[in-house]
Amino acid sequence: MSWFSLENIVKDLPTTISKHSPEILTGLGIAGMIFTVVAAVKVTPKAMRKIDEVEISENKRLTKTEIVKETWKYYIPVVISGACSIACIVGANSIHLNRNAALIAAYAISTRDLELYKKKAVDILGDKKAPLINDEVAKEKIEENPVDRSTVIITGKGDSLCYDPLSGRYFESDIEKLRKAVNDLNRRMRDEIQITLNEFYYEIGLDSIKIGDSLGWDIDKGYIELEFSSQLDKDGVPCLVIGHYNPPKYLY
Repeated sequence: MSWFSLENIVKDLPTTISKHSPEILTGLGIAGMIFTVVAAVKVTPKAMRKIDEVEISENKRLTKTEIVKETWKYYIPVVISGACSIACIVGANSIHLNRNAALIAAYAISTRDLELYKKKAVDILGDKKAPLINDEVAKEKIEENPVDRSTVIITGKGDSLCYDPLSGRYFESDIEKLRKAVNDLNRRMRDEIQITLNEFYYEIGLDSIKIGDSLGWDIDKGYIELEFSSQLDKDGVPCLVIGHYNPPKYLY
């Protein structure tokens, strides 16, 4: 390995550690818990011998308090290891929660900006020209994320190629099945008040995503309304790009 490569690795090390800190802390926590168990198993026979020695020398049974007094020193490494392991696991979880909160906040800001942009586009360009912007955006999205035929999800709900920009997934469906899914979910929303993004994905035949239970639609903020843009993929195959007039919002 050249000195230049080593220098780059050392330079990027803080960024790499910061980026993967939850995984590192979780790994340290698990390793620490294993060490804690092993250490406890090893010191317990020593502690038992100490108890036997004291009981024999004093010719009496030790009370619980006396047992702790005689053996606590053996378990100092165990306690320290256990405490550090718990701290690592709690720290990893805290980082995950903070990152998710930041992601949700950023998404909420983007959603508000998108809604304002759409409203202004209609005000300035009119109802007929404003959708042309959506078509251009949809075209750019599939150009940035071209379809890989081997990863297209077969939902069994149609055979038209579709693209969901929110999750970055291509799948097969058709516009009528998608509209039916939206109608069914909107009927459910009247009773259940809220519908999550993952429930929408389940209804159209897709798996859930990590943030999908925190995002969705609330009846007080509007029903699910899809918008469609028909584009051509890199091979010239028609592709239906799914958009949202009323994007999913943070629910909790």
